[in-house]
Amino acid sequence: MTAGLGYDIERPWRELPQEDRDWLLFTEEQPVVEVHPKRDRVAKPYKGKFWSARQFVLHTLADSQSETQRNKVLQFVESGPCSLCGGTGLTRAALAVTFGGRTIAELNALPLSGVAELLRPTAELTDATAAMSRTSSGERTEVAVTIARDLLGRVEVLTGLGLGYLSLDRATPTLSPGEMQRLRIATQLRSGLFGVVYVLDEPSAGLHPADAEPLVQVLEDLRASGNSVFVVEHDMRIVRQADWIVDVGPGAGSAGGTVLYSGPVDGLADVEASVTRRFLQPRASGLEARPPRQRIGTLELRGVIQHNLRGLDVDVPLGVLTAVTGVSGSGKSSLVGGVLAEQAADHPLVSRVVEVDQKPIGRTPRSNLATYTGLFDAVRAAFAATDDAKARGWTAGRFSFNVVGGRCEVCQGEGSVSVELLFLPGSWAPCPECHGSRYNDETLEVRLDGATIADVLGMTVDSATPFLADLPAAARALDALQQVGLGYLRLGQPAPELSGGEAQRIKLATELQRARAGHTLYLLDEPTTGLHPADVERLTEQLSRLTDAGNTVVVVEHAMSVVAAADHVIDMGPGGGDAGGRVVAAGTPAEVAASTESRTAPYLRAELEG
Repeated sequence: MTAGLGYDIERPWRELPQEDRDWLLFTEEQPVVEVHPKRDRVAKPYKGKFWSARQFVLHTLADSQSETQRNKVLQFVESGPCSLCGGTGLTRAALAVTFGGRTIAELNALPLSGVAELLRPTAELTDATAAMSRTSSGERTEVAVTIARDLLGRVEVLTGLGLGYLSLDRATPTLSPGEMQRLRIATQLRSGLFGVVYVLDEPSAGLHPADAEPLVQVLEDLRASGNSVFVVEHDMRIVRQADWIVDVGPGAGSAGGTVLYSGPVDGLADVEASVTRRFLQPRASGLEARPPRQRIGTLELRGVIQHNLRGLDVDVPLGVLTAVTGVSGSGKSSLVGGVLAEQAADHPLVSRVVEVDQKPIGRTPRSNLATYTGLFDAVRAAFAATDDAKARGWTAGRFSFNVVGGRCEVCQGEGSVSVELLFLPGSWAPCPECHGSRYNDETLEVRLDGATIADVLGMTVDSATPFLADLPAAARALDALQQVGLGYLRLGQPAPELSGGEAQRIKLATELQRARAGHTLYLLDEPTTGLHPADVERLTEQLSRLTDAGNTVVVVEHAMSVVAAADHVIDMGPGGGDAGGRVVAAGTPAEVAASTESRTAPYLRAELEG
């Protein structure tokens, strides 16, 4: 078609005049050209419409139903702010209106704490005038005062919950689960409802102790308004404030499910079976002082710029356990997960960097606990070594649910089938053929000590430990899983059923069983999220074990028991968002606890002193 327009298609592109290149790339014209095919399947000449490169790309993105075609043209475009509105999405007329000297776009970009300060002067006016059409500005009218007061009340609920660092234009997908839950709580607090039962699942998860205090006040306000508040919680500071406590246990999984106590908080002290009771009561004395480990080197970060980190200088000791603390939005995750993860790999004393994050270990039921940790390889080998399997000529591959032969072909070894629903999201249902076992009937005829391969996958970590004790590789993995408090999980538990905290601890257990000594930097972001204090103790022991092997562990953490057990503490702050991004205090836990600027110091001091 280009040849039909008179262009020499054999001529190199770089030799074409700029005018011709611009026309081929950007013209809005669409001339119709008669095409005489030479190698085409179409035998006769036909009329074709010419599209410039730009027109073709935009047309494909706007109208094509082919995902392949859309992805192909996406490589030729890039997103950027609109040159006319500057990315605000508003017309010039809308941006000409200001309040407090700021346009709606500028106000939308402010943190909530900044919005509160902008609204306060108008909300506190005592000499407001009536709203008149001839008034040049409406900022000092009664209408403006009423609106400003209502908005200020809404914003102050959010800032009181420690969300003052969030801007109004913050995209919802970028919010953490803890931030989302606090936003929902704030919405309910302003609703004015009473007689409502509120059920909250660990609202303090991911919160600094300083941010948890106003949360308690919000819960008190909900109760004072005539509502009932049920909270699933592991933060003992919040549990102590409750009017009634229900303790379930004594263990997890099959070892739990029993209500050990239901009554006033003080009464739990008399329940010997309760694991919670010793954490609910203050310790009689402070923590036993432990000499900090000696660092083997220092990772120096200079002039760090990322998010709210601006020109930050910080030293991270190597060969020790370091806790990074600070209120929400102070820059902890930016420092550890962003900057440290990138720059540490170049240090001569760091052989590898491992981020133990809360991302899923897999996205389909095919991924599970046994496959991720590697223990399933030992289990399959054990089944292949049985006399029955040898007689049938089966190898370990026969017992893999990822390979044709032993698996159920209806679900292809997933144990579940995807059910597509009209107008609704699809869901997973147990396979109608194997009923979730993943294997065909013939494979399930082979048994190891009376159990089929499906039976083993159905065992919990705790029940599988004695059963697989004679398989060293499996036993090592199971021991590591128990040490991080995951004894209640099933070996075949599908990855989509695992929480972020469970996924993170599975990754940590996988690292623990490798028993690799020295020179690895482990980065963990709030690994205690969702953990009972007893499990936090166990996790802290494993972090110490990793460090004692000659590795470096850096953990972003709000649990003061973990911070107190660290060798070095880096406290970020003093606030969140623009009010954070700098190191407020650094040193041993005792040194940071003595800081007068740190918001972490009072809580760390209380943990150290008991």
